[in-house]
Amino acid sequence: MLLYLHGFRSSPQSFKARLVQERMREWGVGRYYACPELNVSPALAIAQAEATIRAARAGGDQEVAIMGSSLGGFYARWLGERHGCKTVLLNPAIHPWTDLEQYLGEQPLWHGGGSVTVERRHLQELLELRVAAITRPERYYLLAATGDEVLDYREMVAACPGANIRVIEGSDHGISEFADYVDDVLAFCGYGPGGKVPEVPAGAGAA
Repeated sequence: MLLYLHGFRSSPQSFKARLVQERMREWGVGRYYACPELNVSPALAIAQAEATIRAARAGGDQEVAIMGSSLGGFYARWLGERHGCKTVLLNPAIHPWTDLEQYLGEQPLWHGGGSVTVERRHLQELLELRVAAITRPERYYLLAATGDEVLDYREMVAACPGANIRVIEGSDHGISEFADYVDDVLAFCGYGPGGKVPEVPAGAGAA
């Protein structure tokens, strides 16, 4: 299974999430794609991700890869360490407990209308998910844009020493050119035009 985790105020309707899903459908592996609509509470968002992973494994899909964008990238790093699986980080948040200080209160959603309310307790929940350092960096693929107007790509690179790192000159926080990179990140996760590529898992057990 490929678990895609969207960013703050985003949804499964984000263009990167839809592009990943469409490509996997084209390759005949759409059934392996999962993208839950994450709760604003980090603790509940992680619980949703864990439930999705458990369901996939209960259904016989033991190989899990995770792809996360922005805040979803922060979650992906924690889950990658916990599950020892291939993990792709797309302009990931590194210290969202400070980044989200300015967003306390009601915030509009990017897709479909509606809003979420960011509470101070959510910042503490984020602190509890911080990863001091990644282990087995070969499990990680970082895509970081120098033109990210929200987060500093240098912090992303510094947080992933030894990982597979691709720095995009320019671009933006949403990685508008993601179509140019989607095949590469999916190949890293074990998927290609021929479908799911059998391989030995990058890590075993929980880190």
